[in-house]
Amino acid sequence: MRRAAVTLSAACLFLSACTAQKPHHTEPSPSDLPAPALRLAAYDSCDDLLTGLRKATQEAVTPWGLDNLPGGIRTLNSGATARGGGPEVEAAGAAAQESTQTQYSGTNTHEAGVDEPDQVKTDGKRIVALSPAGALTVVDAASRKVTGALVVADTGRRGISATELLLSGDRALVLGYDYSDPQRGGPMLTLVDLAGTPKVAGRYHMDGALVDARQIGSVARVVVRSAPRVAFPDPAAAQTRDEDQRLTANRAAVAAAPISAWLPRWTSVDAAGKSTEGRVDCGSVSLPDTYSGTSLLTIATFDLAAPALGSGDPVTIAADGDIVYANGPSLYVGNDQRWRTVTPLAKRAGGPAVAQRTQLFKFTLAGAAKPRYVAAGEVPGWLLNQYSLSEWDGRLRVATTESNASSTVYVLEQRGGALAEAGKVGGLGKGERIYSVRFIGSAGYVVTFRQTDPLYTLDLSNPSAPRAVGELKITGYSAYLHPAGDGRLIGIGQEANTQGRVQGLQVSLFDVHDMASPARLAQFQVPGASSPAEFDPHAFLFWAKSGLLVVPMQHQDGSSALVLSVRDKAVTQTGAIKQPAPIERSLIIGDTLWTQSAEGLQANDASTLAVQAYLPF
Repeated sequence: MRRAAVTLSAACLFLSACTAQKPHHTEPSPSDLPAPALRLAAYDSCDDLLTGLRKATQEAVTPWGLDNLPGGIRTLNSGATARGGGPEVEAAGAAAQESTQTQYSGTNTHEAGVDEPDQVKTDGKRIVALSPAGALTVVDAASRKVTGALVVADTGRRGISATELLLSGDRALVLGYDYSDPQRGGPMLTLVDLAGTPKVAGRYHMDGALVDARQIGSVARVVVRSAPRVAFPDPAAAQTRDEDQRLTANRAAVAAAPISAWLPRWTSVDAAGKSTEGRVDCGSVSLPDTYSGTSLLTIATFDLAAPALGSGDPVTIAADGDIVYANGPSLYVGNDQRWRTVTPLAKRAGGPAVAQRTQLFKFTLAGAAKPRYVAAGEVPGWLLNQYSLSEWDGRLRVATTESNASSTVYVLEQRGGALAEAGKVGGLGKGERIYSVRFIGSAGYVVTFRQTDPLYTLDLSNPSAPRAVGELKITGYSAYLHPAGDGRLIGIGQEANTQGRVQGLQVSLFDVHDMASPARLAQFQVPGASSPAEFDPHAFLFWAKSGLLVVPMQHQDGSSALVLSVRDKAVTQTGAIKQPAPIERSLIIGDTLWTQSAEGLQANDASTLAVQAYLPF
């Protein structure tokens, strides 16, 4: 068996071995870089790959099987800002979801030009929405009429769902699941042709579960996590054995498993119904220096402008992964393995401890080509969500929390095949954890909370010496931060008393012009209320042109969409919008404010909030 040569980059996979190197301030081109620690073709043959996977999985298997979740299903999407610096960047970030030509809002995403899947999309002319029943509805925004509908997935069948979509021209890619076949369950992608009457143009199935997806132009990258399909002894029969016997039997099952047990399978069906099947190729699987063998992480690439979805040209690494961040040229997958703390084995006395460390894998993106792995690294602590990651000026900023300790922001730079530490600033919120993060150009904003809410302002302009320059202590916390232009930030979260007990929804307007002296300009509260936008930024709409802020809200009287006005130093309520079902999303097209619930779309005048139309699904 021939392993990849040991290089300096391999030695630097763990950052503690690399911190003494002098930071580089110019990133070498990919062609000039030495071989990364994790190569796309780490083994010469499937036999060699199988040997490594079996060994790692045998070490990880327990008397109860593989202590694993079925694929690490994504539960949260989050977004941040485009590259730049200073107050001008905040204005640009706030306007990233609107266009002076098209005058419509899109999904509130992490980076301008990098779209994220959501349950409703618009191109300014039409609205494409998914219902919980798996129906795709197309609405003409000008006439406010339904122009097309298509049942994408029969969600009445157990194990089938269609939850989110991406949109490019006359094509929509619907993301969902099909677990109706216990032998071939996993993500189900449906390509829909919207030119004329909506119709299915192709489908794609893969083993595992969806982690996340990103779209640049017409090209979508879908990240899937899969577990090996190993046939362990019957659990009922295993109860008659002691733990040592069960462990021996399970290791024997792993030793007998073929390479096909690990390699994810895929099936692609074109518009004519022609089906093509395959597996991830052995040569497209990479192995880090240490791995459990219990999960494979696959990135599939689809050009929505192509006639069919095809094979997805998958690239796979032997790793877990639960957080995806992309800024255009780069895509990162973060793996902190925190989910293992809630598995049955972790809850048992004497179960293995889960290290509070996060692995990071970096891929470069170019057009419709398959992603290229270039570097990996590791930092102490756990991520909050994708807002904890941001690449700026070729370096990755990472915000993590270590339990019972404090939070730290690391600046990582690519050195060969390693993401190595260039600098860090720690000691943020001792005894607290991160509740929200926002990176804007060379600045960072971190909110920690336990009883009070310190908003820290960070100067990251010098990657080798990042520093905290300001701190604002107030009650409550912000769970999401959004740039509002003119050196301001909007925070949405919960007010709390001095003991840390939450009191209800609050929206704060912060002045961060002077990073050494951040201040809160205004505060709006709704006692006893909460908003999905606190944990799902796709539910947040800020239309900078008019200062319109819309978030769904649950309160003692039911639910509604809270409509606020953000002006200068004030946050005031304009009104509220209701639908027959709880509102989940909102968007702007021209002078119309659209809201979506599980039962339909509604159009209201953006100024007066007068109802213009209601379109049930």
